[in-house]
Amino acid sequence: MCATVIALVSLTVSVHEGRATRRHNRLSVRPLLQFQQAWQPGKRSGLKLTNSGLGPAVIVRTVLSVDGNSLGEYNKPNVDVIRDMLPFRPTVITFAEKGFTRTDFDAYLLSVPVYDPESHGAFKEMLTQRVSLEIWYESLYGGEGYKVTVKPGEVLNH
Repeated sequence: MCATVIALVSLTVSVHEGRATRRHNRLSVRPLLQFQQAWQPGKRSGLKLTNSGLGPAVIVRTVLSVDGNSLGEYNKPNVDVIRDMLPFRPTVITFAEKGFTRTDFDAYLLSVPVYDPESHGAFKEMLTQRVSLEIWYESLYGGEGYKVTVKPGEVLNH
């Protein structure tokens, strides 16, 4: 009987340790995507995406909207709809259909290389008051359903 109790306790401890190890491993590769906006005269400015988590992000779905109307995925043809609404063409970075971001990913998705408040006012207004972007992502383990969103009127700090 004593040996059975010891075996049962050992099994319980082993199962608990295994679960704790798996939970730790998942957290050790968790990505953390965040949006930022920068509007610095004379410097690159626009909408930035960073991954400040511990692992790469697997982007599984995106939704781009203007004035509450969905354009669909965040891809070049849909971003070009926004670019066509402006008097100039801002720089754009898009993802592959199911893209990855590195652990240290830090890039402007839509930007101008040298921001001038007078020349680029329509661009700033577009990104701060009219555009929303949602990105669903996961870690390499998958299945978490993380989401990052930027919405019109939201104040994002750089």
